[in-house]
Amino acid sequence: MKQLLVSAALIASATPSLAADQISIMLDWFINPDHGPIIVAQQRGYFEDAGLEVNIIAPADPSDPPKMVAAGEVDLAVSYQPQLYLQHAQDLPVIRVGTLIESPLYCVMVDADGPIASLSDLAGRSVGYSVPGIEEALLHTMLRSNGVDPDSVAQINVNFALTAALAAGKVDAVSGAFRNFELHQMEAVDRKGRCFNPEDNGVPIYDELIYEANPQTMKRAEIARFLAATAKAAQDIADDPQAGWEDFRSYSSELDDSLNAAAWVDTAPHFAVQPMALDGARYTAFGSYMKDVGMIDTAPDLADIAVDLRLR
Repeated sequence: MKQLLVSAALIASATPSLAADQISIMLDWFINPDHGPIIVAQQRGYFEDAGLEVNIIAPADPSDPPKMVAAGEVDLAVSYQPQLYLQHAQDLPVIRVGTLIESPLYCVMVDADGPIASLSDLAGRSVGYSVPGIEEALLHTMLRSNGVDPDSVAQINVNFALTAALAAGKVDAVSGAFRNFELHQMEAVDRKGRCFNPEDNGVPIYDELIYEANPQTMKRAEIARFLAATAKAAQDIADDPQAGWEDFRSYSSELDDSLNAAAWVDTAPHFAVQPMALDGARYTAFGSYMKDVGMIDTAPDLADIAVDLRLR
């Protein structure tokens, strides 16, 4: 209740009679149900109520958003908590200012009717992947936690055709599937998928999607109002997911399809209704994990990678 009151106060602090403040956000990918609170806030006029005019941008390349924030080309970027530590190690001036999706969606997916009943069954078999790096580290942790030497598993780059490769039997599992999308893609080809989740297999829990800003140039007040508006939208979605879907799909005819409708149901429970709230212990623990698996040399201090905008 306290957070809702804070959010309401932030929205009310805007002065409608004045020209709206401009703020831009670059998404991590094309618009999809993962971005529900942003789109619903736009459709329901919550940004306007907060005195904001929000420019929502889909990237040409998924790696662009943090770079664009670092360069001052956009005010906010949607990114991933695990990637934040790599960005910091690369000296990109970005910092987490909010959470969009507060739990992992990544999984290792298998054909539910296939030979893999547990991750231990992957010894001597093959796993398809799309992007090396973080996904590889997560997979290796999950394999080791189930007694499997990662070197015993053939890892095959299937580009972004994860579902197609698994359904065709080209690989025994795929790493980097998203449990709110690829499981439904399997259903669309008359197959049933099964997900093994990182948080159940040795990986510390993390935020799937976060908001990043440049700490040196960020529009702190405007970003706080933006996040307050998305908090209101996220709470609306939690209270009535179907009404949220109706507003989400009204944003563009391209969003109104069966895959997005199914993904919406699985995604809605994961939206952060308190996006500014920072779980410092979670971020510190994941930084230590990233160091332990060799993805970064040194775990960063919390203050260097994340901020709670409710605190002054």
